[in-house]
Amino acid sequence: MTLWQGRFGNSNQSAELFAFTESLSFDKRLAPDDIACSRAHVRGLGRAGLLSQDEVGALLAALSQVEQELAEGSFTFQPGDEDVHTAVERRVTEIAGEVGGRLHTGRSRNDQVATDIRLFTKRALGEVARGIIGLQQVLLDRAEEAGDAYLPGYTHMQRAQPVLLAHHLLAHGWALARDIDRLAATRRRLDVSPLGAGALAGSSLPLDPDWVARELGFAGRFDNSLDAVSDRDFVAEALFDLALLGTHLSRLGEEIVLWSTEEFGFLHLDDAYATGSSMLPQKKNADIAELARGKAGRLIGHLTGLLTTLKGLPLAYNRDLQEDKEPLFDAMDQVQRSLDALSGLMATATFDTEAMASAADAHTSAATDLAEWLVRKGMPFRQAHGLVGAVVRDSLQRRVPLPELVAAHPSLGAEAVHLLEAGVSVTRRTTPGGAGPGPVTEQLRSFAAVLRSDAERFGLEYPAAAAG
Repeated sequence: MTLWQGRFGNSNQSAELFAFTESLSFDKRLAPDDIACSRAHVRGLGRAGLLSQDEVGALLAALSQVEQELAEGSFTFQPGDEDVHTAVERRVTEIAGEVGGRLHTGRSRNDQVATDIRLFTKRALGEVARGIIGLQQVLLDRAEEAGDAYLPGYTHMQRAQPVLLAHHLLAHGWALARDIDRLAATRRRLDVSPLGAGALAGSSLPLDPDWVARELGFAGRFDNSLDAVSDRDFVAEALFDLALLGTHLSRLGEEIVLWSTEEFGFLHLDDAYATGSSMLPQKKNADIAELARGKAGRLIGHLTGLLTTLKGLPLAYNRDLQEDKEPLFDAMDQVQRSLDALSGLMATATFDTEAMASAADAHTSAATDLAEWLVRKGMPFRQAHGLVGAVVRDSLQRRVPLPELVAAHPSLGAEAVHLLEAGVSVTRRTTPGGAGPGPVTEQLRSFAAVLRSDAERFGLEYPAAAAG
């Protein structure tokens, strides 16, 4: 029996219609949120005098039994359960009897599902934030362990200037901090209760949406009932946040893939976080990193799919909005798994700091230091840039070691050769936020403070919340 059977008499809907329109197969995940929503609604009906206290007690008891059955796995979904709302109301009525028919008083599935999905998203984004902070903590731990280890920094995938390994790891950490900011902003905007909006126009019954909003832990209630039941901005925002987070994880994954190759040799994967080949005995593959990279496309697809669904919908509710849940659920799951797996990988990987230093100590990596040294001597930067570039070109073309040419150059000389010595260039980055020891020491402190602050605003313990 559907929740709308009265309009259709005793006629049966086609199997094809039910198979195409049902959402129970995926929205049963909202059961805990649906029960929380129903509890608040029942209490609100009691406050409004629409239910007696005995009826309130009977419905709340039935909801608690349904909750227990779901938790234990003993809840039996029926073939006629169109969605999770139908299933819960059916079971409540089986338990409580006729009073179960009062559960849906003053509400529609339109405001009910809008409330459920907001409750879910609010909670799930908090879990994603926990996962992000966990990965950030791993990056911070590895950065602190790295000490004065350094490697080449790259632009255009060409060696540019040496940077401390800690600086490179924290670059990923700061990108993740922006993801945390976005999640917090999305949670703030979605923290609105739609319950009481009804199907689209509110109700003639003496409901109190403000009280119910507080009961559900929302910051406030809707301002416009049409908007309340049709708004899925928060789902689109969440999917954008997750897509950009996935993009950041993809970038980290790409570097892990590169660094763990024999060509780079900067990073060695722990056996527990690597895979092998069914044919090639020597292989050790960075599948976690590759999948983190690959899933970014999946996340971006979820976002573009939902935006396309939303773009042509008139007010208020349309069944198209059922398409919001599967992409949201999948995006949450994939991101969380990526965060957990990458946290484990990064926590157990071994950095080959000798290989990193060897690559970073190429004499040409100090070319900018030579130009800046000339600037300190009074030469305009553009002239210094051209002079050093010509010396580098001469070194490469004639295959003469760069230090010899620097020592012999009248504008450079023996004093400048010191800048080409191993490990010197990275120590010369002194500006705030830069890649040298001084700025990175300060950066480690400020990043740890950001982690503590972010954990607090999501109600997480720190550092316990950061365990990968």
